[in-house]
Amino acid sequence: MLSFIISAIKIIFLLGFLIFIHEGGHFLVAKLCKVKVNQFAIGFGPEIFSKTKGETKYAIRLIPLGGFVSMEGEEEESEKEGAFNKASIPKRIAIVAAGAIVNIIFGLLVYFILILTIYGSLGTALDATADFSVSLVDSVKMLFTGKVGADDLTGPVGISELVSKTSGFREYAYILAIISVSLGVTNLLPIPALDGGKILLLIIEAIRRKPLKDKTAIQLQLIGFSIIIALSIFVTYNDIIRILGGNIK
Repeated sequence: MLSFIISAIKIIFLLGFLIFIHEGGHFLVAKLCKVKVNQFAIGFGPEIFSKTKGETKYAIRLIPLGGFVSMEGEEEESEKEGAFNKASIPKRIAIVAAGAIVNIIFGLLVYFILILTIYGSLGTALDATADFSVSLVDSVKMLFTGKVGADDLTGPVGISELVSKTSGFREYAYILAIISVSLGVTNLLPIPALDGGKILLLIIEAIRRKPLKDKTAIQLQLIGFSIIIALSIFVTYNDIIRILGGNIK
């Protein structure tokens, strides 16, 4: 029972912290760009805690598998001061990209510190971190070229298993770094419903000098969301089968 509680704490803290810094990136850049943030939430589902300070409501929700920053004029046009849709395209791209960039920078920094405190050489740590970055980019390339299949992907269930099996702070921090960078890179993929997909739509808007029609944008978002849900279900199923198979053996 104690082992289960410790594993649960490790998983919840890791996911919650990475979500917090991701959404915090969106939040801070939105504030810097003078965009009004209506709500900053960690988790989904019913609220456990909420507090309104200034123009923003801060909330912690029951399911720690995500979070969101709700900005004025993000989902629908708004004429209010500080609306997201009234900000310049470069500012909007910066706000959307900020979460993923924070995850990537944080993960690389943790990895660099870990290597620096083990193999002690600044040059070695820099080289190892550069190799780590290249390997992650190569993994994404292999996914798109078919060299890595969907069967090889790991979802929340598989990640939770990896985190629960970590022993010691160093190993836990290593997994934290990998997941943080992976989360950032994944969010920048040009798939509608992900941050990268939103950036792609903003680039298209900049080229066309006008936004896509609401109907078209919504359809693209729904397609992207459907792809993500289908992939998540598939990956989760594979994670469960792998875990059950390993336990049976």
